[in-house]
Amino acid sequence: MSLLARPARLSTADSEFEAQFAARLHWSAETDGAIELRVADILTDVRERGDAAVLEYTARFDGLSASTMADLELTQADFKAAFDSLPNAQRDALQAATRRVRSYHEAQKKAGGESWSYRDEDGTLLGQKVTPLDRVGIYVPGGKAAYPSSLIMNAVPAHVAGVQEIIMVVPTPVRGSVATGGNGESTSARGERNDLVLAAAYVAGVTRAFTIGGAQAVAALAYGTATVPRVDKITGPGNAYVASAKKRVFGTVGIDMIAGPSEILVLADGSTPAEWVAMDLFSQAEHDELAQSILLCPSEAYIEAVQREIDRLLPSMPRAAIIVKSLNDRGALIHTRSMEEACAISNRIAPEHLEVSSSDPHRWEPLLRHAGAIFLGAYTSESLGDYCAGPNHVLPTSGTARFSSPLGVYDFQKRSSLIEVSSAGAQTLGSIAAEMAYGEGLQAHARAAEMRLDVVPPMRSAK
Repeated sequence: MSLLARPARLSTADSEFEAQFAARLHWSAETDGAIELRVADILTDVRERGDAAVLEYTARFDGLSASTMADLELTQADFKAAFDSLPNAQRDALQAATRRVRSYHEAQKKAGGESWSYRDEDGTLLGQKVTPLDRVGIYVPGGKAAYPSSLIMNAVPAHVAGVQEIIMVVPTPVRGSVATGGNGESTSARGERNDLVLAAAYVAGVTRAFTIGGAQAVAALAYGTATVPRVDKITGPGNAYVASAKKRVFGTVGIDMIAGPSEILVLADGSTPAEWVAMDLFSQAEHDELAQSILLCPSEAYIEAVQREIDRLLPSMPRAAIIVKSLNDRGALIHTRSMEEACAISNRIAPEHLEVSSSDPHRWEPLLRHAGAIFLGAYTSESLGDYCAGPNHVLPTSGTARFSSPLGVYDFQKRSSLIEVSSAGAQTLGSIAAEMAYGEGLQAHARAAEMRLDVVPPMRSAK
């Protein structure tokens, strides 16, 4: 593959811009039919056979053979040992990131996560009771693709919300297993564990953890087995099998979202060093070939400068081949007529990550309505939000920021309405409710309300 990254060069002044723009944004969220069928079989099998099926699939897909689920369960001692084994710099970074994420989510909870109530003049109490979920499951990618930051971003808000049990599943495939192209005939029950992930579990407060992954792990969390407890909600990223499984178990349990490829959109006024912006575009492109990196800028000269920096910096990137594929297939450098037009286009895209790389970012922020996270100013690289700024990095993708929000404390809480009607209040509300119920033909509803009235009227027929 050529190491030449040539994102599409578009201009809003071009008569073909709309068609070119739409083609660049298009991404199909349809799951491969074979994956859907395989996932359906796995879910059914785990639901029916529980631990035995999970053990079988873990051996088949991860090459991780074990006689019982106890062999696949990680302990608090494993977490502590992993934490203690890290260099001081990594331990300090994990703790600092977790403190900042916890501080942000505690502020979030204080701002809007409390119960409330009030009383009417007649003494009727109305309100809302906010309670945490009892138990949640967190899927954390494992093996070579290990993301302690993802664990922190999922576990900490759950912990802050008051969730009592946080169950982590993390695949630890054996090198040379089916998942990595081998035959999966390992007899070891210890795969490729990542100490940073286990240390993050220690710092973030994970309750229990199992070294299982894929659709079988999602099924175990959703339905429960003799060993894996059934959860109320499943969060965390995964591959196509994990995404398909989460979609299928939704309704049995809650899920966070069905995430698409990662995205970054940079609004630049030309004041930020071009090499900074080029590297920010790389920061999403290196995730995978389907990731999308877009620059919107009213300066053609600045766009040229960014392209030169892309060419200069690319050879030094270890994941250069992935970056090239991503930028060439889905990237774009778009020349706009103005920053105002760039903001309008950004709202149409509703990106996951939106950088306002400007000398005066607060001038443009009021114009931006739809984005998962907005990064203001030249010094605010998206990567800081990924790891340690504090706000959650689990964000809506594929334009869903038009109607979705980042993962937060509120995702691990539920709300129950509180209603306590006084005797006086029942006289007013009862008449209203009865009138509406008779109109809907629901006599029992109407009669239940009328029985609380001081003077009970005769039963009426439905209208």
